[in-house]
Amino acid sequence: MNKVVYVNSHFKPVGQIRKFKVPTGVKKKIFLGFEKEVMRKIERWEQTGWSDCEIDGERLANDIEQAINLLNEENYEIVTISETVSGNYNWSFKTKDVNSGGAGYGYGYGYSYTEGVTIIAKKVN
Repeated sequence: MNKVVYVNSHFKPVGQIRKFKVPTGVKKKIFLGFEKEVMRKIERWEQTGWSDCEIDGERLANDIEQAINLLNEENYEIVTISETVSGNYNWSFKTKDVNSGGAGYGYGYGYSYTEGVTIIAKKVN
């Protein structure tokens, strides 16, 4: 008896380093005896979205490992693992001065990425 498991890949998170002010827990005296919280600046990476072209290979490897471990616990032996590849593209075309027989130009690009992997396993007696 065979079993087929599909493991989906996920895109990489993208972000940037942002600066934040955080309290230190120390207060200092200022004008007229008032107290002011002392702050310090820290830098921290913050996610702003997801990549549209790079997959998270480390997460995919961990997800594949978990799927294989579950299959092994159910007494299955891995026969094959194959990737599913998808693609995307973009293009643009523009013309200049069409009325006087002008020219046009364009560009295009495409890329592929691993959408996921299919694991085929066989039951071991």
